[in-house]
Amino acid sequence: MRAFDLIVIGAGSGNSIIDERFAHQRVALLDNGRRFGGTCLNYGCIPTKMFVLPADYLTSPADAARVGVHLDAASADWAQVRDRIFGRIDPISDAGRDWRAESPNVTLFRETGRFIGPKTLRVGDEEITADKIVIAAGSRAVIPPLPGLSAAFEAGLAHTSDTIMRIGSLPPRITILGTGYIGSEFAHVFSAFGSSVTMIGRSARVLGREDEAIAERYTSVLAEAIDLRLERDITDISVADGVVTVTMRRRDGSVDAVESDLLLVATGRTPNGDTLDVQASGVAMDAAGFILVDDQQRTSVPGIWALGDVSSPWMLKHVANHEARIVAHNLLDPQHPARRDDRPVPHAVFGHPQVASVGLTEREAREGGLDVVVAVQDYAGTAYGWAMEDRDSFVKVVADRRTGRLVGAHVIGPQASVLIQPLIQAMSFSLSVSEMARGQFWIHPALTEVVENALLGLGLGEGQ
Repeated sequence: MRAFDLIVIGAGSGNSIIDERFAHQRVALLDNGRRFGGTCLNYGCIPTKMFVLPADYLTSPADAARVGVHLDAASADWAQVRDRIFGRIDPISDAGRDWRAESPNVTLFRETGRFIGPKTLRVGDEEITADKIVIAAGSRAVIPPLPGLSAAFEAGLAHTSDTIMRIGSLPPRITILGTGYIGSEFAHVFSAFGSSVTMIGRSARVLGREDEAIAERYTSVLAEAIDLRLERDITDISVADGVVTVTMRRRDGSVDAVESDLLLVATGRTPNGDTLDVQASGVAMDAAGFILVDDQQRTSVPGIWALGDVSSPWMLKHVANHEARIVAHNLLDPQHPARRDDRPVPHAVFGHPQVASVGLTEREAREGGLDVVVAVQDYAGTAYGWAMEDRDSFVKVVADRRTGRLVGAHVIGPQASVLIQPLIQAMSFSLSVSEMARGQFWIHPALTEVVENALLGLGLGEGQ
């Protein structure tokens, strides 16, 4: 059995822990992914947004027409866009793998590791151990047990987000299973590129975990761009002559079906703890399969930490990176432990339109017993919104009447992921609504005035 000072399982955010401060330690790094570097770099945040940007360009003629500018019909070369994206990403992944493999104090294992004891793993034919272990094994796409789905995968007609971006050509028709952020972003990409898109979901709204007003608006806008089939249960998936057919049952019992050339399964992600046999280590998991950690990222077993998707229901890269910094500090300075920042975590959906959110929805705030005041500001009510001829976008803010502080903020529209940032700042630093609204200059007539006016619309504080 080979002994190390530290074992890190996962080469995404976990890989960032192993810097020059660990040069004196013998480190084992385990990563069994097809591409080195984790989900975000290879299959998630980065390549998806590199597809979203050209998709945004492709929708610009419709936006321009509203202000009297007539652009030629936009088109894109799927293969050229794909090759540009992975021509940038794959060399980064390969270079990261080679650099780690050549690190004098790091042994890189490109195989699956499984716990066979409290601090012992089997990797291939070898057993390894360490006093300190970090589990950063990420998550994987959920494959629901739908009749006929496995046959669609075997025929090469079904994909997850891990593989869909590397397909050889644009499908004329694509059906997306799932109405969450993954399905929404790919619906934007494929519809903008020219595919006929059908989205199927069991819920009544797309992005159903967002604030109700945001989800309702997003659903109505998306329904103008794609074939949206909600409140359906899939009863069968069949493949014949290169076509995949999905049969569904509506709530009233009637049946309909859709044919397409490809199927994208976007029904969520699940943590990878079970693939490591973590139960053999004594590490506790919850009912959903997430490894349980405290605010120092410690698991139930002393000397074992966990971070990222394997332990965080947020499943967000910026959360995983923060947790990696916490773990790195605590590995090096256990006498002065750092603790996770549990202030509100923001997220964004890069669909069309964009959505961004931080904190509580209005429903969550009211059900939590807060006396809340709510304001909604349309982009169309600001000077820049007039220039855009915007009709669908808005900012919604939710504040605690007693404290005068925000408890939630939600944006739908162009640049939502940017406009949300000052509201994140206000919540993170406990600024009052009045301080945020009147304690600084807001550039006129910038789009950020929609944030200012939403804050003023709450009617909290003096000098409104």
